[in-house]
Amino acid sequence: MQSIFFKSRYTVLFSFIVVFLISSLLVRSQLLLSSFAKTELSFLSILKIYGMGLFFDLGVSFFIVSTYALYLLLLPQKWNNSVFNRVATYVWVFLVILIFMFSFFAEITFWQEFESRFNFIAVDYLIYTYEVINNINESYPLPILIGGILLLTAFIMYIFYRKKVFSKSFESRTPFVKRLIISGSIILLAFGYGMLVNNSLAEGSSNRYENELSKAGVYSFFAAFKNNELNYNDFYSLIGKKEAYAIVRKDLKEQGSTYLSEGNSIRRKILNGGQAEKPNVIMITVESLSAEFLGRFGSTSKLTPVLDSLAATNVLFTNMFATGTRTVRGMEALSLCVPPTPGSSIVRRPNNGELTTVGHIFEQAGYSRTFFYGGDGYFDNMNQYFGSNGFDIVDRGKKVMVGETYKTKRTIITDEQVHFENAWGISDEDLYDAVIRGSDLDYKAGKPFYSFVMTTSNHRPFTYPAGKINIPSGSGRDGAVRYTDYAIGEFLKKIRQKPWFSNTVIIIVADHCASSAGKNEIDISKYHIPCMILNLKNVPAKTIEETCSQIDLYPTLFKLMGWDYESNLYGKDVLDAGYVPRIVLGTYQKLAYMKKDSLVILGPQQKTETFLYNRDKNEQVPAKFSGPVVKEAIANYQTAYDLFKNGGLHW
Repeated sequence: MQSIFFKSRYTVLFSFIVVFLISSLLVRSQLLLSSFAKTELSFLSILKIYGMGLFFDLGVSFFIVSTYALYLLLLPQKWNNSVFNRVATYVWVFLVILIFMFSFFAEITFWQEFESRFNFIAVDYLIYTYEVINNINESYPLPILIGGILLLTAFIMYIFYRKKVFSKSFESRTPFVKRLIISGSIILLAFGYGMLVNNSLAEGSSNRYENELSKAGVYSFFAAFKNNELNYNDFYSLIGKKEAYAIVRKDLKEQGSTYLSEGNSIRRKILNGGQAEKPNVIMITVESLSAEFLGRFGSTSKLTPVLDSLAATNVLFTNMFATGTRTVRGMEALSLCVPPTPGSSIVRRPNNGELTTVGHIFEQAGYSRTFFYGGDGYFDNMNQYFGSNGFDIVDRGKKVMVGETYKTKRTIITDEQVHFENAWGISDEDLYDAVIRGSDLDYKAGKPFYSFVMTTSNHRPFTYPAGKINIPSGSGRDGAVRYTDYAIGEFLKKIRQKPWFSNTVIIIVADHCASSAGKNEIDISKYHIPCMILNLKNVPAKTIEETCSQIDLYPTLFKLMGWDYESNLYGKDVLDAGYVPRIVLGTYQKLAYMKKDSLVILGPQQKTETFLYNRDKNEQVPAKFSGPVVKEAIANYQTAYDLFKNGGLHW
């Protein structure tokens, strides 16, 4: 057995696994000792930590060496002692040792701050590398740190050399069949871990320290990357679940609403009374359209003459705020009407199908539903999300990706139908032409339709068809905003000639602002977006000035259309007599709740910050207050996370 592991071509591979397991054991012990006074662990718990930890560490080691195992399998015997193999092996060993030494250092520093293995915060840090590198540089002496890690890596290489690990590998003769068995076993084990072993296997205890110490940092990192979330219950302020739901249910209670069950649920029947209208609904979700671009909100650039004209003659929300800083977060808010939960949008998470979306409400009313996107909807998991929630898909995807399946119909916009496109997708005009074609087909089928349209032209590189506006393509954001406005005007001109237009409501709303706050700082003004509803029957032009969120758009629209429906939405009818202005918004980590001028920001490590917001001066002044508003903030986010994780947002 020793000859297989340590006197064969695989000597370097198995020696590396041993070094990795010992190093990981030392890191786990260091983390345990640093928090031991708080852990309240029993002897059996400590045994479980090391046993489960070894299990996960083995999985990580198999992942790391799997490509090298494949290399050793395929390398011809005559090349085993060649210069090529020697150089390749030395370089591989040096790099992987260097990388895992850095990762172990990162784990220790991450634990010092969060007392957790890597989670979505660590994934988030990859997005904000500039801030993270500067933070590390200011917190640690980087030259000494890097030098120390390089010296430690060189020392391990020296130990390998002294123990003749390299020479035993280079001078060995390992038959192909034996190589096939060893490499095949390692690759199968790595694949088995990836497919069958969930990181939640380590979370069986009620003691969070026991769960976190049982995990492996690298394994947890990739699990967080895959799940795109940060566990609210572990890292944010909590109140009792019963109290949290009671607060939210009281807050969501409106005139004409009745809860359908007691306890941990927000499902309710909403009766709006009167004659219900069933118009077609087309929602244009405009990429990065900040309110500050419109003349209606004070801009003097005259970039949006079409939108400014529409704002004056239709239903306009003047104080609507986006829930996040990314397109998928806006999609989440506009389709699910829920507060943002930590990590990435639900659009990008597993188990996000068959949810009680706005589309589901339209389905119950007999509507067809289509998601239109000018780019490839495989990006950011858009097609999977909308497809698994009952929407047909129309996008610019060139082909179906591996693993991409839909229960609904997918239509790819062809080359012949495209006159201009860039890296992000086709021009807004081409996208709107696709919407018109789809609407014509739905109209002929005799079924009302609901369309969720996502544009791309107002996105870097800010290119668009030449000759449409008086600002050259690719010259910057101003041109993209002006073209976005122009394309909306052209779309409205075309559909006014359609037989279905008179019975079609058009919504124009932004997904998020063009310039947003950083990941740890929330600037309320950077979430202010325009929203307007056009062509509503029997509804005169009006300005809705109440402060509200994207999640309130559809409850308000359903009220204006006189619908009775079953709601599982956190959004509220802004026109209800009892409505109290409030917004929900967040970044990957921080979650904000503002009621009137009282702002609560929740962060990891159970941090709660409170401010008074002065809109006229755009100031968030730190202020100490507690009580109802703080509990309302916690209750909204705590219950939203709980409902999604435990299936409460499903049909």
